[in-house]
Amino acid sequence: MNWSNMWNSIVNYFETNIWNIIFFFVILFLGIIIIKIVLRVLRKMLSKTRMEKIAQQFICTAVKFGLWLLLILLLLDRIGIEISGILTAISALILAVGMALENNMANLANGIVVVSNHMFKKGDYIVVDGVEGNITDINFLFTTLLTSDNKKITIPNSTIVNNSVVNLGANEKRRVDITFSVAYESDVELVKKIVIDVMKSDGRVYLDPEPFCRLKTMNSSSLDFFANCWCDNDDYWDVYYYVVEWVYNEFKRNNISVPFNQLEVRERKDHTKVPVIGNSLPKRVEKVRAEKKEKDVFHIFKDKLHSKKKKDKNKNKNTISDATQKSDPAIHDENNDESTEK
Repeated sequence: MNWSNMWNSIVNYFETNIWNIIFFFVILFLGIIIIKIVLRVLRKMLSKTRMEKIAQQFICTAVKFGLWLLLILLLLDRIGIEISGILTAISALILAVGMALENNMANLANGIVVVSNHMFKKGDYIVVDGVEGNITDINFLFTTLLTSDNKKITIPNSTIVNNSVVNLGANEKRRVDITFSVAYESDVELVKKIVIDVMKSDGRVYLDPEPFCRLKTMNSSSLDFFANCWCDNDDYWDVYYYVVEWVYNEFKRNNISVPFNQLEVRERKDHTKVPVIGNSLPKRVEKVRAEKKEKDVFHIFKDKLHSKKKKDKNKNKNTISDATQKSDPAIHDENNDESTEK
């Protein structure tokens, strides 16, 4: 290896491309400064909005990636590298990655929709696609729930966007709905008073709006009362169980029974008369059937062929019998004796 020639080549390159090298470092320096300024301004603008932090971070990361990619392409072009092939390769790579991660890209797009529209927030209690629990984490691909029995469930964001979501923790107040069933002989006004008094006895229940209780349905075995009251979202289950337990206790105190399903059975003592047609069964009337048609040519030919086969078969049997008698004279004499006796 000739070091002197290599050194001369390096010196010659710097002498002939000095301005390109200077512009390279100027673009690099200015590009870094511009990227930092743009990202700082963007973060301040996003912080003044009501957008979730995860959405702000995603937007900043995407803008930062795009700016750095643009800066690298400008630098490569400045030093004389053809960037059209690089752009083609990047486009093909993005297309291949997008096809390979089709489901994840769908979850990502749906995650942007979930986060940007503020459908729910961390800590809300939601019900989606038969699954319910408190939200512990939201990202652009999945939403994580924690159920009441301490199970961690991860749901793809596409499932959330494509299904109805019930957000039970969206508001501070929540209504507690309960149905009570009592026997038919119960005093309706007393039942209503007991239920409302139990609700008002709990300090977690709001008095405005007032607790409500009315007779809703007269079922086959019971009278059903619909009752509701309002409480804080965090106190829902505590209020629910408090009301159910104390209403049951007050029902027992006031001799109000909770019925089982009932079936009413009656004994019939009347004599029913069922109409009868005629005195006996009708006489048989024979059906008149059409005469059988004459056989066609095909059936006639088939019958003749069958009879011919039968004759040939009998003939073969007689031939075999004669041959047997000739071969065994004793059998022939025995047959003659039998015929003589006859």
